Amino acid sequence: MKKKNMLMFLSLLLTITLITTGCGKEVEIKNGAKVAVSTNNDKFTATEYYNEIKKDNISKLVNMIDKSILEKKYKTDSEEDESVKKQIDQIKQYYGSNESTYKSVLQSYFGVNSESELEDSLRLEYKRNKAVKEYINKNLKDDEIKKYYNENTYGQVKASHILISADVDSKATNEEKTKAEEKAKKKAEKIISELKDGKDFSKLAKKYSKDSATASKGGDLGYFDLDDMVEEFSNAVKELKVNEYTKEPVKTTYGYHIILKTGEKDKPKLSKVKKDIKDKLTTKKLDSSSTIYYETLMDIREENKVKWNDDTLKKAYEDYMKSLMEQAKKKAESSSSSTSSAS
Repeated sequence: MKKKNMLMFLSLLLTITLITTGCGKEVEIKNGAKVAVSTNNDKFTATEYYNEIKKDNISKLVNMIDKSILEKKYKTDSEEDESVKKQIDQIKQYYGSNESTYKSVLQSYFGVNSESELEDSLRLEYKRNKAVKEYINKNLKDDEIKKYYNENTYGQVKASHILISADVDSKATNEEKTKAEEKAKKKAEKIISELKDGKDFSKLAKKYSKDSATASKGGDLGYFDLDDMVEEFSNAVKELKVNEYTKEPVKTTYGYHIILKTGEKDKPKLSKVKKDIKDKLTTKKLDSSSTIYYETLMDIREENKVKWNDDTLKKAYEDYMKSLMEQAKKKAESSSSSTSSAS
Protein backbone atom coordinates (compact mmCIF):
# COMPACT_ATOMS: atom_id res chain seq x y z
CA MET A 1 0.00 0.00 0.00
CA LYS A 2 2.82 2.40 0.90
CA LYS A 3 4.64 1.57 -2.35
CA LYS A 4 1.45 2.20 -4.31
CA ASN A 5 1.01 5.63 -2.70
CA MET A 6 4.63 6.55 -3.45
CA LEU A 7 4.23 5.50 -7.11
CA MET A 8 1.08 7.60 -7.40
CA PHE A 9 2.94 10.58 -5.91
CA LEU A 10 5.88 10.20 -8.30
CA SER A 11 3.52 9.89 -11.27
CA LEU A 12 1.75 13.07 -10.19
CA LEU A 13 5.06 14.87 -9.70
CA LEU A 14 6.24 13.76 -13.13
CA THR A 15 3.00 14.98 -14.70
CA ILE A 16 3.35 18.38 -12.99
CA THR A 17 6.97 18.61 -14.17
CA LEU A 18 6.00 17.81 -17.75
CA ILE A 19 3.22 20.37 -17.71
CA THR A 20 5.46 23.12 -16.30
CA THR A 21 8.44 22.35 -18.54
CA GLY A 22 6.85 20.94 -21.70
CA CYS A 23 4.93 22.29 -24.70
CA GLY A 24 7.81 24.45 -25.88
CA LYS A 25 7.86 26.55 -22.71
CA GLU A 26 11.16 27.70 -21.27
CA VAL A 27 12.45 25.39 -18.52
CA GLU A 28 12.74 27.14 -15.14
CA ILE A 29 15.81 26.42 -13.08
CA LYS A 30 16.35 26.89 -9.32
CA ASN A 31 19.71 26.12 -7.68
CA GLY A 32 20.71 24.06 -10.70
CA ALA A 33 17.54 21.92 -10.66
CA LYS A 34 14.37 22.03 -12.75
CA VAL A 35 11.43 23.73 -11.08
CA ALA A 36 8.55 21.28 -10.61
CA VAL A 37 5.96 23.69 -9.15
CA SER A 38 5.87 27.47 -9.01
CA THR A 39 3.64 30.09 -7.39
CA ASN A 40 3.49 33.87 -7.54
CA ASN A 41 5.97 33.99 -4.65
CA ASP A 42 8.26 30.98 -4.98
CA LYS A 43 9.47 28.01 -6.98
CA PHE A 44 9.89 24.41 -5.80
CA THR A 45 12.02 21.65 -7.25
CA ALA A 46 11.29 17.94 -6.98
CA THR A 47 14.57 17.55 -5.10
CA GLU A 48 13.47 20.03 -2.43
CA TYR A 49 10.21 18.23 -1.92
CA TYR A 50 11.85 14.82 -1.87
CA ASN A 51 14.30 16.02 0.81
CA GLU A 52 11.39 17.18 2.98
CA ILE A 53 9.77 13.75 2.60
CA LYS A 54 13.02 12.14 3.74
CA LYS A 55 13.13 14.25 6.90
CA ASP A 56 9.48 13.73 7.80
CA ASN A 57 9.52 9.96 7.30
CA ILE A 58 12.91 9.02 8.75
CA SER A 59 11.31 7.15 11.68
CA LYS A 60 9.49 4.86 9.24
CA LEU A 61 12.72 4.14 7.39
CA VAL A 62 14.51 3.38 10.67
CA ASN A 63 11.69 0.96 11.56
CA MET A 64 12.11 -0.75 8.18
CA ILE A 65 15.87 -1.11 8.76
CA ASP A 66 15.46 -2.52 12.28
CA LYS A 67 12.70 -4.88 11.19
CA SER A 68 14.91 -6.23 8.40
CA ILE A 69 17.83 -6.79 10.80
CA LEU A 70 15.96 -8.17 13.79
CA GLU A 71 13.39 -10.42 12.13
CA LYS A 72 16.23 -12.43 10.64
CA LYS A 73 17.84 -12.89 14.04
CA TYR A 74 14.79 -13.33 16.28
CA LYS A 75 11.96 -15.56 15.17
CA THR A 76 8.59 -14.88 16.75
CA ASP A 77 8.06 -17.16 19.76
CA SER A 78 5.42 -17.76 22.42
CA GLU A 79 7.11 -15.35 24.84
CA GLU A 80 6.84 -12.53 22.29
CA ASP A 81 3.23 -13.46 21.49
CA GLU A 82 2.32 -13.36 25.16
CA SER A 83 4.07 -10.03 25.76
CA VAL A 84 2.42 -8.32 22.77
CA LYS A 85 -1.02 -9.72 23.60
CA LYS A 86 -0.71 -8.55 27.21
CA GLN A 87 0.17 -5.00 26.12
CA ILE A 88 -2.68 -4.82 23.62
CA ASP A 89 -5.13 -6.15 26.21
CA GLN A 90 -3.98 -3.48 28.68
CA ILE A 91 -4.45 -0.71 26.12
CA LYS A 92 -7.92 -2.04 25.28
CA GLN A 93 -8.78 -2.25 28.95
CA TYR A 94 -8.08 1.46 29.41
CA TYR A 95 -9.28 2.87 26.09
CA GLY A 96 -11.09 0.14 24.17
CA SER A 97 -14.62 0.83 25.45
CA ASN A 98 -14.92 3.84 23.13
CA GLU A 99 -13.90 3.17 19.54
CA SER A 100 -13.14 6.80 18.62
CA THR A 101 -11.04 7.26 21.79
CA TYR A 102 -9.23 4.00 21.10
CA LYS A 103 -8.34 5.06 17.54
CA SER A 104 -7.27 8.49 18.76
CA VAL A 105 -4.95 6.90 21.36
CA LEU A 106 -3.44 4.59 18.74
CA GLN A 107 -2.68 7.56 16.50
CA SER A 108 -1.48 10.07 19.12
CA TYR A 109 0.47 7.78 21.47
CA PHE A 110 1.63 4.99 19.18
CA GLY A 111 1.64 6.64 15.75
CA VAL A 112 -0.45 3.88 14.16
CA ASN A 113 -3.89 3.75 12.55
CA SER A 114 -5.03 0.24 13.37
CA GLU A 115 -4.61 -2.59 15.84
CA SER A 116 -2.64 -4.65 13.32
CA GLU A 117 -0.17 -1.76 12.95
CA LEU A 118 0.01 -1.51 16.74
CA GLU A 119 0.86 -5.21 16.94
CA ASP A 120 3.63 -4.79 14.35
CA SER A 121 5.02 -1.84 16.32
CA LEU A 122 4.98 -3.74 19.63
CA ARG A 123 6.64 -6.77 18.06
CA LEU A 124 9.43 -4.58 16.68
CA GLU A 125 9.90 -2.94 20.09
CA TYR A 126 10.02 -6.35 21.77
CA LYS A 127 12.80 -7.45 19.39
CA ARG A 128 14.66 -4.17 19.89
CA ASN A 129 14.64 -4.62 23.67
CA LYS A 130 15.87 -8.18 23.29
CA ALA A 131 18.64 -7.13 20.90
CA VAL A 132 19.79 -4.25 23.13
CA LYS A 133 20.06 -6.49 26.20
CA GLU A 134 21.97 -9.16 24.28
CA TYR A 135 24.33 -6.61 22.74
CA ILE A 136 25.19 -5.00 26.09
CA ASN A 137 25.53 -8.43 27.70
CA LYS A 138 27.95 -9.83 25.12
CA ASN A 139 30.09 -6.67 25.16
CA LEU A 140 30.66 -6.61 28.93
CA LYS A 141 34.38 -6.57 29.73
CA ASP A 142 35.99 -9.23 31.94
CA ASP A 143 37.29 -6.50 34.26
CA GLU A 144 33.73 -5.29 34.88
CA ILE A 145 32.54 -8.80 35.66
CA LYS A 146 35.45 -9.55 38.03
CA LYS A 147 35.01 -6.22 39.82
CA TYR A 148 31.32 -6.91 40.42
CA TYR A 149 32.14 -10.44 41.56
CA ASN A 150 34.74 -9.24 44.09
CA GLU A 151 32.57 -6.43 45.47
CA ASN A 152 29.07 -7.91 45.39
CA THR A 153 29.21 -11.70 45.43
CA TYR A 154 28.82 -13.55 48.71
CA GLY A 155 28.11 -17.08 49.73
CA GLN A 156 24.63 -17.88 50.97
CA VAL A 157 23.96 -16.88 54.54
CA LYS A 158 21.64 -18.21 57.21
CA ALA A 159 19.87 -15.88 59.59
CA SER A 160 16.92 -15.45 61.93
CA HIS A 161 15.05 -12.24 62.55
CA ILE A 162 12.43 -10.66 64.75
CA LEU A 163 10.16 -8.25 62.91
CA ILE A 164 8.39 -5.45 64.76
CA SER A 165 6.02 -3.59 62.47
CA ALA A 166 4.05 -0.44 63.21
CA ASP A 167 0.44 -1.21 64.07
CA VAL A 168 -1.32 1.52 62.14
CA ASP A 169 -4.38 1.79 59.93
CA SER A 170 -3.91 2.66 56.25
CA LYS A 171 -6.13 5.71 56.76
CA ALA A 172 -4.03 7.02 59.66
CA THR A 173 -2.64 10.54 59.58
CA ASN A 174 1.08 11.20 59.15
CA GLU A 175 1.30 12.10 62.82
CA GLU A 176 -0.34 8.80 63.82
CA LYS A 177 2.02 6.87 61.51
CA THR A 178 5.06 8.60 63.01
CA LYS A 179 3.94 7.77 66.54
CA ALA A 180 3.31 4.13 65.59
CA GLU A 181 6.80 3.86 64.04
CA GLU A 182 8.43 5.36 67.12
CA LYS A 183 6.55 2.87 69.27
CA ALA A 184 7.70 -0.04 67.06
CA LYS A 185 11.32 1.14 67.21
CA LYS A 186 11.25 1.42 71.00
CA LYS A 187 9.83 -2.11 71.22
CA ALA A 188 12.62 -3.41 68.99
CA GLU A 189 15.21 -1.65 71.15
CA LYS A 190 13.65 -3.25 74.23
CA ILE A 191 14.01 -6.71 72.65
CA ILE A 192 17.68 -6.00 71.90
CA SER A 193 18.11 -5.13 75.59
CA GLU A 194 16.60 -8.50 76.51
CA LEU A 195 19.08 -10.22 74.18
CA LYS A 196 21.94 -8.39 75.90
CA ASP A 197 20.58 -9.72 79.20
CA GLY A 198 20.97 -13.25 77.86
CA LYS A 199 17.44 -14.02 76.67
CA ASP A 200 17.07 -16.67 73.95
CA PHE A 201 16.63 -15.22 70.42
CA SER A 202 14.34 -18.03 69.28
CA LYS A 203 11.98 -17.62 72.22
CA LEU A 204 11.85 -13.84 71.77
CA ALA A 205 11.05 -14.30 68.06
CA LYS A 206 8.16 -16.64 68.87
CA LYS A 207 6.87 -14.14 71.41
CA TYR A 208 7.25 -10.83 69.56
CA SER A 209 7.87 -11.26 65.81
CA LYS A 210 5.18 -10.07 63.41
CA ASP A 211 6.54 -12.24 60.58
CA SER A 212 3.91 -14.98 60.52
CA ALA A 213 6.02 -17.14 58.18
CA THR A 214 8.99 -17.44 60.54
CA ALA A 215 7.83 -16.51 64.07
CA SER A 216 6.81 -20.08 64.96
CA LYS A 217 10.27 -21.28 63.83
CA GLY A 218 12.07 -18.86 66.11
CA GLY A 219 12.56 -16.38 63.27
CA ASP A 220 14.62 -18.82 61.18
CA LEU A 221 14.88 -17.69 57.53
CA GLY A 222 17.10 -20.58 56.47
CA TYR A 223 19.86 -20.06 53.89
CA PHE A 224 19.32 -17.32 51.31
CA ASP A 225 21.16 -15.15 48.78
CA LEU A 226 21.72 -11.62 49.96
CA ASP A 227 20.18 -10.32 46.73
CA ASP A 228 16.91 -11.95 47.75
CA MET A 229 16.48 -9.51 50.62
CA VAL A 230 15.83 -5.78 50.65
CA GLU A 231 19.02 -3.72 50.61
CA GLU A 232 18.88 -2.53 54.24
CA PHE A 233 18.45 -6.10 55.49
CA SER A 234 21.25 -7.48 53.29
CA ASN A 235 23.68 -4.72 54.26
CA ALA A 236 23.08 -5.41 57.95
CA VAL A 237 23.69 -9.17 57.50
CA LYS A 238 26.96 -8.51 55.63
CA GLU A 239 28.34 -6.69 58.66
CA LEU A 240 27.53 -9.48 61.12
CA LYS A 241 29.73 -12.38 62.14
CA VAL A 242 28.16 -15.78 62.65
CA ASN A 243 26.17 -15.91 65.94
CA GLU A 244 26.19 -12.11 66.16
CA TYR A 245 22.97 -10.02 66.20
CA THR A 246 22.32 -6.41 65.24
CA LYS A 247 22.81 -3.99 68.14
CA GLU A 248 20.40 -1.46 66.61
CA PRO A 249 17.01 -2.11 64.97
CA VAL A 250 17.27 -2.36 61.16
CA LYS A 251 14.55 -0.33 59.43
CA THR A 252 13.03 -1.54 56.15
CA THR A 253 9.69 -1.01 54.44
CA TYR A 254 8.36 -3.92 56.52
CA GLY A 255 9.22 -2.42 59.89
CA TYR A 256 12.10 -2.86 62.35
CA HIS A 257 14.22 -6.03 62.36
CA ILE A 258 16.54 -7.58 64.90
CA ILE A 259 18.77 -9.95 62.90
CA LEU A 260 20.85 -12.88 64.10
CA LYS A 261 23.35 -14.37 61.63
CA THR A 262 23.53 -18.12 62.21
CA GLY A 263 25.60 -19.45 59.30
CA GLU A 264 27.34 -18.72 55.99
CA LYS A 265 28.61 -20.69 53.01
CA ASP A 266 31.75 -20.16 50.95
CA LYS A 267 31.63 -17.69 48.09
CA PRO A 268 30.74 -19.48 44.80
CA LYS A 269 33.32 -19.62 42.01
CA LEU A 270 33.08 -16.94 39.33
CA SER A 271 32.35 -19.53 36.63
CA LYS A 272 29.18 -20.58 38.46
CA VAL A 273 27.75 -17.08 38.85
CA LYS A 274 29.16 -15.36 35.73
CA LYS A 275 25.93 -15.55 33.74
CA ASP A 276 23.92 -14.15 36.63
CA ILE A 277 26.45 -11.33 37.14
CA LYS A 278 26.33 -10.43 33.43
CA ASP A 279 22.52 -10.25 33.57
CA LYS A 280 22.68 -7.98 36.62
CA LEU A 281 25.29 -5.71 35.04
CA THR A 282 23.20 -5.47 31.86
CA THR A 283 20.15 -4.41 33.86
CA LYS A 284 22.25 -1.98 35.88
CA LYS A 285 23.62 -0.33 32.72
CA LEU A 286 20.15 0.05 31.23
CA ASP A 287 18.81 1.52 34.48
CA SER A 288 21.71 3.92 34.99
CA SER A 289 21.64 5.63 31.57
CA SER A 290 18.68 7.25 29.85
CA THR A 291 20.33 7.13 26.41
CA ILE A 292 22.09 3.74 26.34
CA TYR A 293 19.06 2.09 24.71
CA TYR A 294 19.27 4.36 21.64
CA GLU A 295 23.08 4.35 21.59
CA THR A 296 23.04 0.54 21.54
CA LEU A 297 20.51 0.43 18.70
CA MET A 298 22.84 2.68 16.70
CA ASP A 299 25.73 0.29 17.46
CA ILE A 300 23.63 -2.68 16.34
CA ARG A 301 22.82 -0.96 13.04
CA GLU A 302 26.49 -0.16 12.52
CA GLU A 303 27.43 -3.76 13.34
CA ASN A 304 24.98 -4.87 10.66
CA LYS A 305 26.70 -2.55 8.15
CA VAL A 306 23.86 -0.06 7.69
CA LYS A 307 25.33 2.47 5.28
CA TRP A 308 23.79 5.84 4.45
CA ASN A 309 24.53 6.69 0.82
CA ASP A 310 22.23 9.71 0.80
CA ASP A 311 23.54 12.71 2.75
CA THR A 312 20.06 14.11 3.43
CA LEU A 313 18.87 10.80 4.84
CA LYS A 314 22.03 10.41 6.91
CA LYS A 315 21.59 13.87 8.43
CA ALA A 316 17.88 13.19 9.06
CA TYR A 317 18.79 9.93 10.83
CA GLU A 318 21.43 11.58 13.02
CA ASP A 319 19.03 14.38 13.96
CA TYR A 320 16.27 11.86 14.66
CA MET A 321 18.41 9.76 17.01
CA LYS A 322 19.73 12.89 18.73
CA SER A 323 16.13 14.02 19.28
CA LEU A 324 15.15 10.65 20.79
CA MET A 325 18.09 10.75 23.21
CA GLU A 326 17.32 14.32 24.25
CA GLN A 327 13.71 13.33 24.94
CA ALA A 328 14.90 10.35 26.99
CA LYS A 329 17.19 12.61 29.05
CA LYS A 330 14.40 15.09 29.74
CA LYS A 331 12.04 12.28 30.73
CA ALA A 332 14.63 10.83 33.13
CA GLU A 333 15.33 14.26 34.64
CA SER A 334 11.62 14.93 35.07
CA SER A 335 11.10 11.53 36.69
CA SER A 336 14.07 12.08 39.02
CA SER A 337 12.76 15.52 39.97
CA SER A 338 9.30 14.13 40.73
CA THR A 339 10.77 11.36 42.89
CA SER A 340 12.88 13.86 44.84
CA SER A 341 9.86 16.09 45.44
CA ALA A 342 7.76 13.15 46.62
CA SER A 343 10.42 12.05 49.13
